[in-house]
Amino acid sequence: MKYDYENKDINDRSYWNGLGAANKRAIYKAAGYEDKDIRTKPHIGIANTYFEGSPGTGHLRRLSEAVKQGIWMNGGVPMEFGVSATCGNIGIGGDGLRYELAARDMVAISIEIVSRVQNFDALVILASCDNIIAGAYLAAIRVNLPVIVVTGGSMYEGECQGRRIVQAEMDIAAIRGDKEFVNMFEEHVCPSFGACPSMGTANTMQILGEALNLVVPGTATIPAADNIKLRKCVEAGRQIVTIAKEGIKPSKLISKEVILNAVMLDMAIAGSTNAVLHILAYSNELGLGVTIDDFDRIANEIKCLVGVIPTGDLSIVDLYHAGGVPAVMKRLESKLYLDVPILCGCTWREYLKGVHIDNENIIKTLEEPFDNMPGLRILKGNIAPKGAVCRPTGVPGKMLKFKGEAKVFNAEEDAYAAIIADRVKPGDVVVLRYEGCKGGPGLNELMMATDGLLAKKLEDKVALITDGRFSGFNHGTIIGHVAPEAYDGGTIAFIQDGDLIEGDILGGKINLLASDEEIEKRRENWVRPEPKVKKGVLSIYGATCRPSNEGGAMQNWLK
Repeated sequence: MKYDYENKDINDRSYWNGLGAANKRAIYKAAGYEDKDIRTKPHIGIANTYFEGSPGTGHLRRLSEAVKQGIWMNGGVPMEFGVSATCGNIGIGGDGLRYELAARDMVAISIEIVSRVQNFDALVILASCDNIIAGAYLAAIRVNLPVIVVTGGSMYEGECQGRRIVQAEMDIAAIRGDKEFVNMFEEHVCPSFGACPSMGTANTMQILGEALNLVVPGTATIPAADNIKLRKCVEAGRQIVTIAKEGIKPSKLISKEVILNAVMLDMAIAGSTNAVLHILAYSNELGLGVTIDDFDRIANEIKCLVGVIPTGDLSIVDLYHAGGVPAVMKRLESKLYLDVPILCGCTWREYLKGVHIDNENIIKTLEEPFDNMPGLRILKGNIAPKGAVCRPTGVPGKMLKFKGEAKVFNAEEDAYAAIIADRVKPGDVVVLRYEGCKGGPGLNELMMATDGLLAKKLEDKVALITDGRFSGFNHGTIIGHVAPEAYDGGTIAFIQDGDLIEGDILGGKINLLASDEEIEKRRENWVRPEPKVKKGVLSIYGATCRPSNEGGAMQNWLK
């Protein structure tokens, strides 16, 4: 009889008992587990994205030991396994950032495979950064076992010459050739373990995990180096055994209303534009029907409440000391779906009764927000009929509306070279295409081009539009995730040098100023280019991924 992973009863231990299970018990005994533990106790998989080459993940082994302690204390059996993890900073300037969405899906795939083969009763996933934690959430949704994601937390902010410093400053100084500045800053900019302390993709996704019912409320923003992190890991280990016995799964905890709560939180924190991709992927996986238009609707209701870098001058650690995610949710109380169940066994309505805000100056109100602009904006028009994404809080005020001539590039390295060589002038609109999910392939993160604009002090003079994506660190007049992408025959593929492009960020518009007839004529003459990559995981990703406006995940097209 086929084993039913989806609907198994944790109290039914027949899979591990009887003569037919002797081979399974023998293997676990060889690994050091006792007979009673194998036969009678819940087996808890610990998926650890530990990688010693990154401060975001280099401490996860220690956190994992604390989780194991809690699992043993509550009568469970922990079984740790490794999951691939990378650091996006290492990939800047090469092809590494093309792999990040594929890597998100590979994280999900590897966790799913191990969890199914080993027949775990529940999961704890440890993750911190960017695409890795996004993949951890995708895995949790796909496997649909009782799960807690333990975040690695934020690093402390670097200090040098009596002031706070951030990595983006160093990157721009490097492009400008300021060797003395760079040498000094690189010694101090990353002072501890943890994710980089700005509102990049890593911290955005750690924070959203609390709204998504995958991270225990109040834990996402705890600094990685704070000893309370270890104590919360022990608690998570105890809690996962309890929710495993109760059969509480993501399918019971993540509804459309929960996803929309996460979108509201994302707007309030001015999260990374990459969060749009990930949230849409989760909704698509669960069939909940959240679309890019929901982001736009919510953007009209909720403005930015917290000024974390790059929107303001604060760090994630400042947000933690002001009350963390629960305090932001308290500010959103009148907007949230309050009666949805949450991970700790109650509803947001019940949980928020005990929440207070420790610093009113850091977490602003809906009536008097940090910024009157939304944290994200969806733009549409003939360039992006299915949407494009921008973070208005990072756009210079005079560029909220722009009009300029297109400078077109088919690869980031070409755009970067032109920017550094001063071939991109004030008033230009850089069009960077064939960097999307299929065209990249991999939805390339365009750090070099955006940093180049900042290094040349063009962020308030030049707009950049692309079917690729950006880092959560990036700011300026940058519009990404243009859909349909160039490789799919989107209008961005037909733009020519010298064409006029007009954008209205707060109005949600991005248009090529050409007639429908002219665009159609160009479409008829367009020929899809050969794939940039024809082997390896990127070719697999490009052949199986959904478009960016649906989350860009490698998913079953037969649904």
